[in-house]
Amino acid sequence: MTATKRPAPAGPGGRPSSDPDPIRVSFRRYAGVRTRVLEVGDPGPGPELPRRSRRRKSAAAHLRPTAPRLVLLHGYCDSADTWRPALEQLAAADIPAIAVDLPGFGDAQPLRPGPMLPQLDAFTTAVVREQAVLGSVVLAGNSLGGTMSLRAAQNSRLPISGVVSIAAPGFVDSWLIRTVARYPLPLRLYSSLPVPVPGFLVRKVAEQLVPRLLYADSAAADATQVQRFTALFPDYRATKSRLEQARQLVAELADAYRLDSVQVPLLVVACGKDKLVTAASGRQLHTLVPHSRLLVREDWGHCPQLDDPVEIAELLTYFAASAVRTTQAKRAAATASEAVSEDTAAG
Repeated sequence: MTATKRPAPAGPGGRPSSDPDPIRVSFRRYAGVRTRVLEVGDPGPGPELPRRSRRRKSAAAHLRPTAPRLVLLHGYCDSADTWRPALEQLAAADIPAIAVDLPGFGDAQPLRPGPMLPQLDAFTTAVVREQAVLGSVVLAGNSLGGTMSLRAAQNSRLPISGVVSIAAPGFVDSWLIRTVARYPLPLRLYSSLPVPVPGFLVRKVAEQLVPRLLYADSAAADATQVQRFTALFPDYRATKSRLEQARQLVAELADAYRLDSVQVPLLVVACGKDKLVTAASGRQLHTLVPHSRLLVREDWGHCPQLDDPVEIAELLTYFAASAVRTTQAKRAAATASEAVSEDTAAG
């Protein structure tokens, strides 16, 4: 009898644990904020280019057909790690993509005092301009990341070829988000307790709530991902700070969108088992942007990149390719039209 070597067990993303990690980790600075970057596919650019050089190279990149580059943005109280399973799938398909820690989350530097969304806008803009040097950028964001993707798409000067918005808040939100916005008596009492709630109790509650809020099926939650979220609420003080930050963010969302400015291809993803942002919110966004496409998945929760990373990776890949073709065709037509107009004027 011939002995055979037992295959190594698969990791969380389906990759055998003996295989090298396809995800490269680095630290970069965008809009003055140092952050962590997870990347697959073609290596990214080196140190940040001077602004004039970025503009020239970005413009040149969009005059020729280029493969799409995915920029993945996470949600509130999350980090780039939420995209790790999907990044492994994209790496296997040789699709270039990066996921970044947004300011104030993960290993990024904290947000400064004052409005949050303008700071996140500046950060997102810097990421897009850097990646546009290498190819056509397609933004995909979950929750707060979906909001930032939409806000970036509102800026016609940014070199974006398409946007995927997954469970973006601010349209038809769940009772939980509305409760945070109203700041009812129970939350006020919690924030003003003279004796802090013990840290172990805070963590125990977080361990129970996180899987139910983020996953379609809490029983299928990945323990590593749950632990990562739970670590954001180590004690009473941290939980109180996150609650106050969430209230500020919900207030800013009331005036976050100028959707008539969104001209690039947009895919709206709504999730039927989302307990934070209802599927009705996605349908409303689709109605407000007539040229958008809508995908409703009744079996996905608030973070479908955790529920079904294989399907999400395929969805992003196909949409990105389609969006880039559509956007490049529009740009070519606009360039040809300008050339005809110039010839007519000269004649």
